[in-house]
Amino acid sequence: MLQTKKTEIGVGLFLLAALAGLIFLSMQVSGLTSIFQRPGYTITADFDDIGQLKIRGSVKIGGVTIGQVSSIAIDPVTYKAVVTLRIDNNVEDIPDDSSASILTAGLLGDNYVAITPLYSKTFFHNGGHIQDTHSAMILEKLIGQFLFSINHGKTDKGNAK
Repeated sequence: MLQTKKTEIGVGLFLLAALAGLIFLSMQVSGLTSIFQRPGYTITADFDDIGQLKIRGSVKIGGVTIGQVSSIAIDPVTYKAVVTLRIDNNVEDIPDDSSASILTAGLLGDNYVAITPLYSKTFFHNGGHIQDTHSAMILEKLIGQFLFSINHGKTDKGNAK
């Protein structure tokens, strides 16, 4: 009888530990937790079009992740997307004349913000703002422009005869 109780308690503790591990893993994979988030500072950038950029999207320099997108809002005056980037504290020396672009990981991958450092000797600090930005390339817009140019070219040739 005592052995059965010990077995049941052991199985119960094992299931609780497994459940806690599963919850922790799912929170880490989904990015919904900030428990182990490294300390950092924020900078902002204004974009005409952010495409499918999402909160918690990566911020990279040279392909190395240095932070994440912490918020996206719209400027009520300029109607541009204001993207707030949280940069890890271990990346301190990003020149303040750097540019930011929204790129796509692969052909159909997620969008991320790529920062291209330039040559200034002064650096971004908390609350900084990236002036030089390049919006996302939207595949649907590019295809539409291509089809329009093909159709427009055919009508011009037809009118020339």
